[in-house]
Amino acid sequence: MSIQYHQTTLDTGMTIIAETDDDAHSSAAGFFVKAGARDEATPIMGVSHYLEHMMFKGTEELSAEQINQGFDNLGASNNAYTSRELTCFYASVIPEHFKDAQSLLAKMMRPALRQSDFDTEKGVILEEIAMYADNPFWVLYEESIARHYKSHGLGHRVLGTKESITALTRDQMAEYFNQRYAADKTVVALAGKVDFDQSVEQIAALCADWQQSVGQRETTPPSVGAEPFTLRDERVNRGYLIGISQAPAANDDERYAAALLMQMLGGIDNSKLHWALIETGLAEEAQAGYDGLDGTGDYFVYASGDPDKLDDIWEVMVKEIRGLRDSITHDELVGLRSKMATAAMVGAERPGDRMQRLGRLWTMTGQYRPLDEELAKIEAITIQDLQDLCDRYPLDRCTLGKMIPDS
Repeated sequence: MSIQYHQTTLDTGMTIIAETDDDAHSSAAGFFVKAGARDEATPIMGVSHYLEHMMFKGTEELSAEQINQGFDNLGASNNAYTSRELTCFYASVIPEHFKDAQSLLAKMMRPALRQSDFDTEKGVILEEIAMYADNPFWVLYEESIARHYKSHGLGHRVLGTKESITALTRDQMAEYFNQRYAADKTVVALAGKVDFDQSVEQIAALCADWQQSVGQRETTPPSVGAEPFTLRDERVNRGYLIGISQAPAANDDERYAAALLMQMLGGIDNSKLHWALIETGLAEEAQAGYDGLDGTGDYFVYASGDPDKLDDIWEVMVKEIRGLRDSITHDELVGLRSKMATAAMVGAERPGDRMQRLGRLWTMTGQYRPLDEELAKIEAITIQDLQDLCDRYPLDRCTLGKMIPDS
C-alpha cells in the first residue's frame, strides 16, 4: 500500500484529512461532528442521537426517499452513529461513485428539520429507548455511568430518557443544531482511492455557507465516583454487576496501554476474568473494557450469573483486579501486542476502517498519527508501563452497580 496523507483547513474552519491510496478498490468518506451526549444540556438529553436520525429525513431540496435511494443507487455502504463524544455520517463506495456519495453526504448534513418528520421520528426514538430498557446490561451500564459522572454531561444517556425525548421540541433541536453542527466542529475524513484536491474543492463548495460554532466543549476532568447501588427488576432472573473507574484520556499516549490492559483483564477469550469466572462456572459472562474520552476516560468491568453468587463473583473479580499488576507476564504482553497490531493492520487494508480511524483520532485529539507510529507505540508497551497504569488508575476504586431480580 502506498498511502499518502493530506490535510487542509477551509476558510470556514472545517478540517479535511485523507489517507489516499491509488491502488485501493474503494473510497470512503465520513463527516465527524464534535457533538455527542456530553455536549447536551440535561433537559434535552438524547438530542444528538435524535438529530442523527433526522439527517436522513431530508433537506429543503432532497426528500428522505431521495437520500436513501441515492445511497442505494450508488451501491454505498453507509450509516451513522452517535456516542458520548461525537456523531458520524459515513459512506463507502467504488471509486467511480465517490464524488456523488460525497455530495450526498454533504447535502444531508443540512436537514430541513420539518415538524412532521420530527413528530414521526419521536415515536421511533421512544421505541428504541424501550427496546434498550429490556437489556439488563444496558440499563445497569447507563445507570452506573450516570452515577459515576454525577451531574457532568459524560453521564448522559446517548439515547436520552423517555422523559427528555417526550419533552424535546423541534425548536430546541434546531437551536442545538445551529450551535453544534458547525464548520469548525466538523472533520471530513477520506480514505482509499480519492483525488484529494478534487474532494476539497467539492466539499468547500457544498459547505461554503456552514455557520461557525457557539461555545467550546469543557474538557476539564470531572469529579467522579459514587456509592455502590443495587437495582431490582422483576423482569430479570440473573444477577448483573458493573464497575466504572477512571482511566486515561483519548489524547493520552497511555491509551494504548490502557486498551491492552483491559484485554488482558477481561477480553472475550483467554483473559484473566474469563479463566477465573467463566471457565470455573462461577459466572456466565465476564469482560472488561476501556473508553478513551475527551479530557478523561473510563474502564468498566462486567459480569453476570446466579444472583445468589453475585457477591462471590465480585470477590473473585476484585482478587483478579488487585492481582493484575504483579501477574503480568512477558508472554502475555507479547501475545496481546501482536493481537492489537494484527487488528490494526487488518483494518488498515479497508479504506472504510482507515477513514473511521482518521476521523475519530482527529476529532478527539486534533492530531494525525500514521499507522506505523501507532504500531510502534503498541510495540513499545512494557510490563512497567502496565504496572504504572495499575498504580495510577486503580480499577477497584469504582462505582459499583448491581442488578438482581425483584422477588
